[in-house]
Amino acid sequence: MNDKTAANDRNPQAIRIAVVGHTNAGKTSLLRTLTRRVDFGDVSERPGTTRHVESVDLQIDGRSVVRFFDTPGLEDAVSLRQHLDAFDTTQTPPDRIREFLRSPEAHGSFEQEAKVLRAMLEVDAAFLVIDAREPVLPKFRAEIELLNSCARPVLPVLNFVRDAASREPAWKELLSAYGLHVLVRFDAAAPFTGAERDLYRDLATLLRDRREPLHRAVEQLEAEAADRRHAAAARIAELVVDAAAVRRIASAEEFADSTKRQALIIALRQSVTGKAQRCTDDLLALYGFRQGDADEAPLQAIEGRWTLDFFEPEAMKAAGLLMGKGVVAGAAVGVVADLALAGLSLGAGAALGGAIGGAVSQGWGPFGRKLANMLRDVQELSIEDSVLVVVAAWQLQLAQALERRGHAATERIAVGSTVNGVVAAAVRAARPARSHPEWESTRRLRWTAAAAARDALVEHVAKPLEAALSS
Repeated sequence: MNDKTAANDRNPQAIRIAVVGHTNAGKTSLLRTLTRRVDFGDVSERPGTTRHVESVDLQIDGRSVVRFFDTPGLEDAVSLRQHLDAFDTTQTPPDRIREFLRSPEAHGSFEQEAKVLRAMLEVDAAFLVIDAREPVLPKFRAEIELLNSCARPVLPVLNFVRDAASREPAWKELLSAYGLHVLVRFDAAAPFTGAERDLYRDLATLLRDRREPLHRAVEQLEAEAADRRHAAAARIAELVVDAAAVRRIASAEEFADSTKRQALIIALRQSVTGKAQRCTDDLLALYGFRQGDADEAPLQAIEGRWTLDFFEPEAMKAAGLLMGKGVVAGAAVGVVADLALAGLSLGAGAALGGAIGGAVSQGWGPFGRKLANMLRDVQELSIEDSVLVVVAAWQLQLAQALERRGHAATERIAVGSTVNGVVAAAVRAARPARSHPEWESTRRLRWTAAAAARDALVEHVAKPLEAALSS
């Protein structure tokens, strides 16, 4: 696909849509979100960023369904509208536009407007992107009149309607005055739930002969969205099961040595953080976002992924409360058991907050294993349920943010640090993994039955997470 294609480069299978509007209204931003192409065009607060007509396809199952044409901003519609008054008034409005396009002015003082109008004459319909924060000025009326002169269906798209400065009622009144009664509210940076579906369904009312392919496109887009949510939930569940299966064995001598013990704990924490890092990367890729793009503000998920401390005591405390009294009791048992080993003081145990105190904190079954390890002169290290809750909650909240995020957004993703009952339920469901250290992702399963059991658990853990993403 060539993103810098002239407007007359036609794809007979695709519906051709011109995206038009005033300078800096958010045309390129809308296309980034609709096509999930975070790298399409240039997004900037500077006016006139787009100087040429560029095309990009909406592809579903490898097939181009809609070809969009991103056009330059209309800069001097008032003067051009006045200029057209000198043309033969007996001509139809489209013929007057064509005559203008053959004139020297179309390659001179009105070059930008000519690019837009030329594209308008060669497409099936147009999205008129409007910055709803702008006051309704004469220049916008002139733009609507010029676009209507091309005799193509126009669907207004109100952008930035969530902003406190939005003048949505005034814009609706103006659009109705020009017969544009069908419109869509669509925030390109943070789309409304169902806004994309409404956009294509309303377009189908304007393009009656293309209604069937547009309805199919809506169905396919919704199916793709459901597949993304399913894949995101499965990836987070995979992380939970993977981290729950982590188990490290150390000798009592190693664990009694404060330096060696600290090295073991750091290594275990880094291992879990690395697993969470890879999950974050996978979620970003799944939703079509990029990393390290210097042209945009870095995503918080990327900027802070190595500094986010999943073992932070206050976060674990909140998570532990969600897990119920059993976790609190388990943590206390873990500290007492660890104190039986030389070299681990009460202060050290409290500082760890029960985060890494061995599988003892997961219940009496693992506690039995811990006692057996003590008799064999070894210590078992694993990850607390409360830590798993914090890890999984952060990933779930990232996925929820990506669900609501447009591909034109340049601000950092806001991901909270709170946990919820859905994640706690998922962590509880993953507890069988604690009896299977061979399920950790760094180890290869030799038996098909073992792999199938692990996959079944991942699927079970993913169910409440997917429900949370779908709500």
